[in-house]
Amino acid sequence: MKKEKEKARNKRKEEEKEKEEEELSEKRRIIIRNYHGENLVGILHDAESTQLVIICHGFQSSKERIPMVNLAAAIENDGISAFRFDFSGNGESEGSFQYGNYYREVEDLRAVIQHFREQKFVITAIVGHSKGGNVALLYASKYKDVHAIVNISGRFNLLKGMEGRLGENFVKRIKQDGFIDVKNRRGNIIYRVTEESLMDRLSTITHLACLLIPQDCRVLTVHGSKDETVPSEDALDFDKFISNHELHIVERADHEFTHHQDELTSIVLEFIKSHNDKDTNKSKHTQHGGVDKPIRSRI
Repeated sequence: MKKEKEKARNKRKEEEKEKEEEELSEKRRIIIRNYHGENLVGILHDAESTQLVIICHGFQSSKERIPMVNLAAAIENDGISAFRFDFSGNGESEGSFQYGNYYREVEDLRAVIQHFREQKFVITAIVGHSKGGNVALLYASKYKDVHAIVNISGRFNLLKGMEGRLGENFVKRIKQDGFIDVKNRRGNIIYRVTEESLMDRLSTITHLACLLIPQDCRVLTVHGSKDETVPSEDALDFDKFISNHELHIVERADHEFTHHQDELTSIVLEFIKSHNDKDTNKSKHTQHGGVDKPIRSRI
């Protein structure tokens, strides 16, 4: 009898906790309309600070994947607000999933940033994982108005990694048929790649975008040495083409830093805080007539 009562009490506590978490999640849930009229859904980690870090997920991913959730929580706990959201066609956001789609996701990010600026937030940094890292860098090369970018596990050469998903002779096949259906191991279609979306990826030249990132924009690339999705050599290529760049290779970490979450969040937080400190010092230095020059460094 006592055991049954204890079980019932524990069950009620669990239900109450779940309800509280749901209510908190709903309170933090923000919907932003992109430039195509689609609703983008995100979660605001409000640290009661107007400083805000935007967090971008990767290919066929969402704001709920471990790196995005853990990073947002760590940033919030450190006293800076964070916002993780789903790109259109992913997660809870409206729209259809599209392969490639890099610059359209840049415009999703632009809509998010504009929304929070209207709410009087100051965008401290953009943090992107995998494809989200590429999107953050492309944003920096195009709009040049956010001065700290974190690229986690981004792919430098977008020509690579395609044959594994699309199969051999994918360019020839897609020109013949107009599309390629990507299937899982059970033979179910996961998504369709059209010729237009394939050309979108093939025409996105990362090294040219990197050269367009202004020198006053600090970029951190973090990559795992055991990343089997995107080889760590790609991180070295980013280091060659971005002028104000820091590089950190995490030994034995995989693509999502599965067993290295604490190390990842520590590295990212240190970079964001050092950027904020440099901005503060720069402001003070400029007031006294000095000039603050960007320094190219390497961790």
